[in-house]
Amino acid sequence: MATKIAQSVQGVNALLDSLLERGGLKNDAALSRALAVAPPVISKLRSGKLEVGATLVLNIYDTFDVDIREAKEVLAQRMEAAA
Repeated sequence: MATKIAQSVQGVNALLDSLLERGGLKNDAALSRALAVAPPVISKLRSGKLEVGATLVLNIYDTFDVDIREAKEVLAQRMEAAA
């Protein structure tokens, strides 16, 4: 189970890293501003203490024009890890 959670965190981190790159952003603080969330939200997502929720998925889609299927895959991985 710890391996699944670690894989899920890696998936979230990969998504967040791709958003940084896609948006030409320098750090997580800039990403949090772009997504209109508090900086600790990004930190909690990266550490696995917070799940990627539907509202964040929609913000990602709206802000970065990310394919919603890509974000859904991350959510699915997270749900499998929690099961």
